[in-house]
Amino acid sequence: MPQNAWSDKDERQYEHVKECELERGRDDDRAREIAARTVNKQRREEGRTESPISRATGNPDTRLEERSVKELRNRARELDIEGRSGMNKSELVSAIRRARGSG
Repeated sequence: MPQNAWSDKDERQYEHVKECELERGRDDDRAREIAARTVNKQRREEGRTESPISRATGNPDTRLEERSVKELRNRARELDIEGRSGMNKSELVSAIRRARGSG
């Protein structure tokens, strides 16, 4: 359920997005996840969160090539890969694979 730091407006947005996702045929868990991510993204963009950037690293079941550069940089940060901020997407993918020892 939503965090305590959410305003009444955030709660209303969460419920609205969740209902829309349910109407689109999403299951309840996925609808709640999408709604929470939407509200948290809005809060981040408005500067109402502790961190101004997302720390998401992408779905672990998704191939690295299908993740965003932001997600790859976050994963590279977790792996303590030096020079990650100057790397393009293909360089990030290669560096992450080397750091994980999988190629």
